[in-house]
Amino acid sequence: MPTPSAPPTVLLVALLALVALLGHPPAAAGAAARAGGSDGPAMSSRVAGLYAEAARVTEEYEEGRRAADDQRARVARLREERDARRREVRRLRARAGEVARAQYRAGGSLAVTARLLTARDPESALRAQGSARQAGQAVGRLMEAAGRAERRLTVAERQAQAAWRDLEAKQTRLAGVRRDLETRLEQAQWQLQAEADRTVAAGRCPPAARLEQPGPPPADRPWVAPVAERDGYRLSAGFDRAGARWAHRHTGQDFAVAIGTPVRSVGAGRVESVSCGGAFGIEVIVRHAGGWYSQYAHLAAAAVEPDRSVAAGQWIGQAGTTGNSTGPHLHFEVRLTPQLGSGVDPVRWLRDHGVEVGGGDR
Repeated sequence: MPTPSAPPTVLLVALLALVALLGHPPAAAGAAARAGGSDGPAMSSRVAGLYAEAARVTEEYEEGRRAADDQRARVARLREERDARRREVRRLRARAGEVARAQYRAGGSLAVTARLLTARDPESALRAQGSARQAGQAVGRLMEAAGRAERRLTVAERQAQAAWRDLEAKQTRLAGVRRDLETRLEQAQWQLQAEADRTVAAGRCPPAARLEQPGPPPADRPWVAPVAERDGYRLSAGFDRAGARWAHRHTGQDFAVAIGTPVRSVGAGRVESVSCGGAFGIEVIVRHAGGWYSQYAHLAAAAVEPDRSVAAGQWIGQAGTTGNSTGPHLHFEVRLTPQLGSGVDPVRWLRDHGVEVGGGDR
């Protein structure tokens, strides 16, 4: 069903937001799409590969950003410690000056001898003189230690600054890689969509796209969302919603995502049907245990064939904007039968099966 396009909510889709949620391709991508001659399954694989590459680069970029932030904080911390040591050295130098001036005022060795000879308690006077000398020596030792610490901190700060500069240079390089990926993925997305439009117009499905599958979900999660959270979906038009875009009421839940976003089977089952024409465009219906059926519509490509078994979380297609659609999204339904009109609230159904989805307007 049609849905308004919406901005994504996570980093990977942020790379694609300028192009993936538009209602029409920009000039360069449109020209590439009109050129034709590309193979649908091959283009599906290309888009999937670019998504995987974008995910890797985005993760590397974010790790580098966090490392640069940590290094920046370390530089600031070392600078504060160095400045504290410098203040300590200045304080100790002032204290050493006070001790030296006190000894000078005492008159040197002759004055000390005279005080010892005239003192009522020469031993006490001698101890006092020794304490003053020890105090001066202690101040000197502390000043030397503080100076050594200051020098070590200065070296450490320089090293941290150099590491920070290296990280910033790496981030600049990765930013360029991200921009290049945006351009390549933009073109591939609209080429994929152009292939999908031709498929729907012809009313026949091409061979299933062969997508490299992700790892299986944890054994304690037999059900998953139809779109991974990391792919930045946003819930748009909700179940049973009324509006001019639908003949009756909305029969499913829309997930606003970019063209080519991997679509997953919400649970284990068997592919009931794959069709490539009509209001739903390219759609896949999966039969699950317990008599439930799940539908995935407006796809840019299907990655499964009828009567094939699928696992929970298996990629069964790629999101698009085929059929009666106003922008890239996945239309998802949970039904009691394979036929339209037997649907239940898919978000509530997922929640009842231990899957929380959110982040949007229902």
